[in-house]
Amino acid sequence: MSKIDLNNISHSYNPNVPNPVYALNPFSMTWENGKRYAILGPSGCGKTTMLNIVSGLVRPSAGSILFDDKDVTDLKTESRNIAQVFQFPVIYNTMTVYENLAFPLKCRGFSKDKIDERVKSVADTLSLQSFLNSPARKLTADQKQLISLGRGLVREDVAAVLMDEPLTVIDPDLKFRLRRKLKEINEEFKTTLVYVTHDQNEAMTFADNIIVMSEGEVVQAGTPKELFERPNTTFVGYFIGSPAMNLFETEVNSNNEVKINDTVIKISTDLSTIKQKKLKLGIRSEFIEIAKDQKENLITATVEKVEDLGNYKLLTAKIGELVIKSKIKREIEVSSEKVELHIPHDKCCIYENERLI
Repeated sequence: MSKIDLNNISHSYNPNVPNPVYALNPFSMTWENGKRYAILGPSGCGKTTMLNIVSGLVRPSAGSILFDDKDVTDLKTESRNIAQVFQFPVIYNTMTVYENLAFPLKCRGFSKDKIDERVKSVADTLSLQSFLNSPARKLTADQKQLISLGRGLVREDVAAVLMDEPLTVIDPDLKFRLRRKLKEINEEFKTTLVYVTHDQNEAMTFADNIIVMSEGEVVQAGTPKELFERPNTTFVGYFIGSPAMNLFETEVNSNNEVKINDTVIKISTDLSTIKQKKLKLGIRSEFIEIAKDQKENLITATVEKVEDLGNYKLLTAKIGELVIKSKIKREIEVSSEKVELHIPHDKCCIYENERLI
């Protein structure tokens, strides 16, 4: 396994034209040995380009890539000692499941006993034991993807396992179990795992660290808790969380307070040096509660609907024309048209030009 450094990486697929469009804007980061990373963002944001640069399928227009401090920027994929799992299954239909799993080890001259040990271990992890002697072509699409995933995991000596939306064709229940298995593999063997996805739930439940991308830019990298509680941009606040973060345009007054409509909200962020009066206040629905004995930061809202989602209720209300959402406990009954909501000052995020202050 390797530590991977990406130093001032950027990439354009047409760098020699005037004003080239960049699929990846310049960024630098380090992926620590043995950690789990998710690259998260909407389609076309540059996730796969980043992964392909690390794997060697694409050479960056600028910058360098180091594996354990060794520059591999100009090395081809086969010389980087990585395993890659693609969105759709890539297998050898003429081989059995066992032969497919054994193939990466056989190519590298491993002994028969070692191959047998690793194949059976991976087959056990992925519940493929009963299919080992079956022709791969006869399996279902999700079983074929398990083989593809298994080929990426069968080698213990790889610098990293790079996965580009590997669970797309797998049913939701199996997805959950496989993510848990991948975490167990990571914890046992300290394999560096990098997982590309557009699904925030997959990213949040899989990764130690999440890299959020938008339009070729790395907008935030951090733990799931950091991204959830302190999004660096309003895009991250919107993209992470269900429902998305509540965002309100607001004005600043001279007492380090902001307004939502005509309601004054005290906040923890120091706004004394802010010249711009128009800002945005963001707060997660999880942190807004129906007021009990609180004396400040109370908002009177008109109830629009209450949805029972099993483990919580989702309250949707209006403050004038502004919509506010709050997750409340299931046992709480909302029987009136009006409700008082408490906005905790320490959970408010303030954004200037869409970026966290």
